Amino acid sequence: MESYYLDWANLLLRWVHVITAIAWIGSSFYFVFLDSSLTPPEDEDLKRQGVSGELWAVHGGGFYHPVKFLGAPPQLPKHLHWFYWESYSTWLSGFSLFTVSYLWSAGTYLIDKSVMDWSPHAAIAVALAFLVVFWLAYDGICRVFGQRKNGDAIVGALLAVLVAVAAWLACHWFAGRAAFLLVGAMIASSMSANVFFWIIPGQRTVVADIKAGLPVDPIHGKRGKQRSVHNTYFTLPVLFAMLSGHYSFTYTHPQNWLVLLGMMFAGAAIRQFFVLRHGFKLGRNRHPWPYALVGVVAIVGMIVWLKPALSTASIATNSGAAHADSTRATGPIGYRALQPVLEQRCYMCHGAQVQMKNVRLDSVEGVKLHAQAVYQQAVVTKVMPLNNATSITDAERGLIKQWFEGGAALN
Repeated sequence: MESYYLDWANLLLRWVHVITAIAWIGSSFYFVFLDSSLTPPEDEDLKRQGVSGELWAVHGGGFYHPVKFLGAPPQLPKHLHWFYWESYSTWLSGFSLFTVSYLWSAGTYLIDKSVMDWSPHAAIAVALAFLVVFWLAYDGICRVFGQRKNGDAIVGALLAVLVAVAAWLACHWFAGRAAFLLVGAMIASSMSANVFFWIIPGQRTVVADIKAGLPVDPIHGKRGKQRSVHNTYFTLPVLFAMLSGHYSFTYTHPQNWLVLLGMMFAGAAIRQFFVLRHGFKLGRNRHPWPYALVGVVAIVGMIVWLKPALSTASIATNSGAAHADSTRATGPIGYRALQPVLEQRCYMCHGAQVQMKNVRLDSVEGVKLHAQAVYQQAVVTKVMPLNNATSITDAERGLIKQWFEGGAALN
């Protein structure tokens, strides 16, 4: 019953997390586009008010005219909208989901004993430390180098090294799937921390100074803009890390940390293309197509690198050999031949005592109901047993393949 309620918690938290993430990323992308698309105002009245840029847009049957003030507006409006709950809600729902999905059952989802054999409590403590230590290191880099000449380049280089180290450590300490998600959560936590510790406090200070009639220190705007720009480049790498859990060929690779870094690099390069594309339309920079090309080349390189080698059986089939696939050498098999494998490798999590994901495989009816899922999870993607906790062999996976492709007989 506990597993059933955890599944509901996982589903609902995932739903909320996706909704809030869409709201946060959508507003972030929009304001990056807005900053890159503003043009100097033509109206003299706007110039006198201190407007530094304006944009005319049409959407949803109406026309919009957002403007940006270089410093303080002549008068603060009665209703000023703040963008921060999108960020906070995304982090809170994401951390709750991480707790339910990984920390609650750390021995199953966080730990792969073939990678690192340690206690659940130790694994949880180190996983949480990733979130805190990365933020402190990243924030320290920004504080020390962010305002220097060529500071953005220095921060970018040091941040790349920091992410690479974190990815290597995560993939050598945790189960591959958990490691990818942990690196994504680590960066996403820093994105939300940027909002909480820098962007919003800086904006509150500016508003308070305007209300008090004090001069506005431009440093708050510069810092806020810097952290906002960092967040927009973090977005696509984080999204890949979060989605990769559905594709085991990425996180099960022997060099999975390089796979993660390669795809994150591709995401950042593609994001750079979209950021600069807005300015190109206004003639502010050259066409940013090289960034998109670099990102695409990196992805294609990953596709080629991760391509599975042809098995001996496949080579023989492709060459016209008369021998059949070895897993079908004895023809179709029934449930009786499959049941010992299920009992030894699957009942631990899908039996009478525990039903992970509300799935039971300790009866003919249960196997019939979930036959397709058993084949996909154990043979096609090889995700199950998770982290191969029950040490299923390739021969046993082959037996499941033989059973399913032979008709999934239940006799």
